[in-house]
Amino acid sequence: MRADEAAGVIEQRRFREFAWRELQDWHARGVEAQEGRRRNAWRPLLQHRRDIAETSPLPPESALKRDPRVDVLRGLALLMIFVDHIPDDVLSLVTMRNFGFSDAAEMFVLLAGFSSMLAYGKVFERDGARIGLRRIVMRIARLYLFQVGLLLTTLGVGLMWTTHYHQRPIMAATILDAPIAGLAHALTLRAVPNYLDVLPLYIVLLAAFPLVYVGIRKKTWLTLSASAAIWLAANLDDNLNLPNWIGGKSWFFDPFAWQFLFTIGVAMATLSASHDGALPRVKWLSWLCGAYLAFAFFESAPWAAWHLPSLRPIAMPPPDKTHLGAPRLLDILALAYVLLSSAKLRILAGKRWLRPLEACGRHSLEVFGVGCILALFGRLLFSTDGAGLEMQIAVNALGLATMCLVGFWLERRRFASSRKTLATPGVAASATAAATS
Repeated sequence: MRADEAAGVIEQRRFREFAWRELQDWHARGVEAQEGRRRNAWRPLLQHRRDIAETSPLPPESALKRDPRVDVLRGLALLMIFVDHIPDDVLSLVTMRNFGFSDAAEMFVLLAGFSSMLAYGKVFERDGARIGLRRIVMRIARLYLFQVGLLLTTLGVGLMWTTHYHQRPIMAATILDAPIAGLAHALTLRAVPNYLDVLPLYIVLLAAFPLVYVGIRKKTWLTLSASAAIWLAANLDDNLNLPNWIGGKSWFFDPFAWQFLFTIGVAMATLSASHDGALPRVKWLSWLCGAYLAFAFFESAPWAAWHLPSLRPIAMPPPDKTHLGAPRLLDILALAYVLLSSAKLRILAGKRWLRPLEACGRHSLEVFGVGCILALFGRLLFSTDGAGLEMQIAVNALGLATMCLVGFWLERRRFASSRKTLATPGVAASATAAATS
């Protein structure tokens, strides 16, 4: 009996081991089947995302993220525009225009095209043409209202200054001499005063963005070639410009020429979005851009104003700004490539001490408007009380600080509004869409 009992025990152990192995195999097959069903359930969505990534010029992940480099550079451009709009400002000796052929205006227009593609291009992709066009029309209307507000403020301040100080601002003199005709022309953008000519250019360029967007998406090089041909025609024919009632001249920023820079900005946004948010770094091209930037610096630096001997390699006249001359265009493109292909700039743009510039760039329209008014008072104060050291410090410190504070205040309002919006059910998607504009 003992032998039979021992054999039974062994048989029971074998049965239990067999049953345990079968149970493990059955569990593994069940888990694998469940994972397979889960993968099959997600496969259509993943395939849909791949289709979007293949057909869309902007990958979904990068399109939803705002590039801090663009905001930092645009904020820096806005501060330099404020300084450059005040003649005899000592800080204008260290702005961008002293280190190359181009200045902050070129940087602003290029980044306008870049950011327009990131913001409105995604709206066209996700929501369709009707919603995208409506967003652009609303933005153009806002730009126009800001332009009208800046114009009326400038005329009001000019009239007040003429009455109390008997000094009439030159930029407002023509309209104040014929107020009815001047206002009629100014409200239809046929009269564009000096220092108030950036927003009209932006309005025209943004109105053309839907055509640029379609062209860049369908035939990038054909669209760039057509844009280059229009730019070349504007450089060859001075009459290819919009009329300006003031002085019987044309727009200072010829939109037929400057559209090329805007279009290049749109194409750059498309290229950078397909390369993890940065322009592809090509070593020989980086060296070529660096060499051209060095030449532009030595050629355009204000050596006399810096009290240094001139190091200009050749004596060439300043490139045409109205029609965006070729040296200026190459200068800003070389600078943009070096900056937007740099991994170090992406890290630097995220630093806390650059948050003021990022806030200014994120709310560029409002900060630009405040800067225009502050620059107007700076010009008037310099002409009335002189441009001494105390006045230089007061105008620049107050102006730059106010622009940064406005950017910070608007950023805090945006953050508080976005938190409230995200806390409301059913509107998180719309908040995400608005984050890139």
